[in-house]
Amino acid sequence: MRYREQGRAIIVLALVCACLTITIGLATAQNPPQPPAARMVNQQKGDQQKKTPQRQEARGERQSQDNGSGSIKIPTEMVQLDVKVTDQNGLPVPGLTRTDFVVYEDKVSQSIESVSSEEATESMGLVIDTSSSMRPKLYTVSEAARGLIEQMRPDDEAFLAQFKTEAELVQEFTSDRRELEDALGHLTVNGGTALLDAIIATADHAHEKGKRRRKALVVITDGLEKNSSVKEKEVIEVMKEDEVQLYLVGFVDKVEPGDLFGRSPAKKAKDLLIRLAEDSGGRGFFPTDASETPVIAAQIAKDMREQYVISYYPSNDKHDGSFRSVRVTANLGDNRKLIARTRQGYYAHN
Repeated sequence: MRYREQGRAIIVLALVCACLTITIGLATAQNPPQPPAARMVNQQKGDQQKKTPQRQEARGERQSQDNGSGSIKIPTEMVQLDVKVTDQNGLPVPGLTRTDFVVYEDKVSQSIESVSSEEATESMGLVIDTSSSMRPKLYTVSEAARGLIEQMRPDDEAFLAQFKTEAELVQEFTSDRRELEDALGHLTVNGGTALLDAIIATADHAHEKGKRRRKALVVITDGLEKNSSVKEKEVIEVMKEDEVQLYLVGFVDKVEPGDLFGRSPAKKAKDLLIRLAEDSGGRGFFPTDASETPVIAAQIAKDMREQYVISYYPSNDKHDGSFRSVRVTANLGDNRKLIARTRQGYYAHN
């Protein structure tokens, strides 16, 4: 009798547990956990310094990435440089081959493995200054961004971010141009300008989330840096680590006479934008009228696509984490002076 009662008790307990399990499962199905809102907030200076080792360690783990038509695996020791070649008039120079280039790494000439001129797909970040100083220019800025979105190809992807005293992700990476165009309607203007903080935050985002090998930022701003917690040198260092090309559209006011050294605020802003762009292998553009923005958008899109990809195995095969400076020259053997733009170098991570 006692064993029969114990058996009944066990059966009842099992039924109760089963009912509880079913109830919890139904509640979870009806109210699944919601992901946090997509928002990208600027890192403070201390956080950026802590993040540097993590960024460097992660680099070696991202050697296999989608190029738009499938997965490619790049040997960790191979270096790939995106190189834009123009003549003295700023016109692109097509048809160059391996024999037309020389690559120097730490001033030592390298043996080039291959040169490709195929248009690579891209992961692009549109980063728009929406601080109070940009209020009268917001429509012009939005139209410039819209022009870049219209230039996207099906395999390209892009995200949209705005920044004031911090950077905020408005639209995550997507290949849907309509989603990006709709996101332009959610830009809001207020607050100060933290340009350098925004460049760091969005460059990190492009590096970590972008699925294409070639990555670029297009930053549209008036360049009036006021509220960042980092300095220009730190931004340049991050751009080296993230390997992101920077294109800057600067709606900088007309340069007026400055102090005794001729350094007006507008001149300082323009010089800063030029340095940041050129150090990453990108370019700076400075429209003087809203009518120029469609042409500039088309030029940026063309500039990002019409680049050579130079691949080589460095003669210094040590993976010691040091920075290797890189310089590329192009020469057709005639009297034309060719200008080759690429990033400053790379880190030799394990």
